[in-house]
Amino acid sequence: MSAAAGRRPAARAAAGGRGGRRGAAFLVITGLSGSGKSAAVKALEDQGAYCVDNLPVALLPRMLELARGSRIDLGLVVLGMDIRERRIVREFPRVFRAARARGIPIRLLFFEASENVLVRRYSETRRVHPLGGGVTLLEAIRSERTELEPLRALADEVIDTSQMRVRDLRERMLGIARERRAPRELAVTVLSFGFKYGVPADADLVFDVRFLANPFFEEGLRHLSGLDDPVREFVLALPEARAFLGALQSFLAFLVPLYRADGRAYLTIAFGCTGGRHRSPVIAHEAADALARQGFRAAVRNRDIQGE
Repeated sequence: MSAAAGRRPAARAAAGGRGGRRGAAFLVITGLSGSGKSAAVKALEDQGAYCVDNLPVALLPRMLELARGSRIDLGLVVLGMDIRERRIVREFPRVFRAARARGIPIRLLFFEASENVLVRRYSETRRVHPLGGGVTLLEAIRSERTELEPLRALADEVIDTSQMRVRDLRERMLGIARERRAPRELAVTVLSFGFKYGVPADADLVFDVRFLANPFFEEGLRHLSGLDDPVREFVLALPEARAFLGALQSFLAFLVPLYRADGRAYLTIAFGCTGGRHRSPVIAHEAADALARQGFRAAVRNRDIQGE
């Protein structure tokens, strides 16, 4: 059995509503093979951007027109383009400049890395370089760098990933996504469970509330659940429960925004008692209400509330 938690914040007006739609902004990601372009596209997709990888240059003008004229607010449209499309160097600069001349908001990011780093990455992944036919890996890397120099000169920003960890690259892309739109809303699930049935595998944070007095042993409460007022009133009247909830509210107010700032899409906070029927549902719903007051949307799921 599940229940929605408390009041929900008012829904934000859709950006695509009449008078509010800004139209799509475009970000083209290109650069050297192995420099992290695909990881960057994926990170932006996780933040709600509409992404197309390996788009042929011939389709770029049509893509710009379709996205700009769409009734749907696409927000940020990310287009991955690279040397796999051999006409990119010859044709992209003309299309790019024409789009800007028409006032279309479009940016170009160029990704690169040092030769040693690119060689190491290809050696670790055992992938074949797009220009690798009949030449050594190092020759292919140098040839691509030379061929793509006109695009590098055209770029709004050059990003060297030689010293970047995956986390660093992801944070950089999160910053770019924020320039256009707010990050995708963090989906919080507050879960109650019983330890006798096992700890939830998908829980990010687990709190053990078995230190609270158990309503199971109180006359008239055993066959009720934490969704019933008598059980809720019994648990919340405990001094330990009030102290715990006060500390919990401060803790969540500190921690949950950090998860959101990190770009997390999902967060599951679990509260467990012995059987998952009495104490943990009460605390879970109180935690969800606290999150709602802090501006987060939290759904409650009571996994084991039907247990005896």
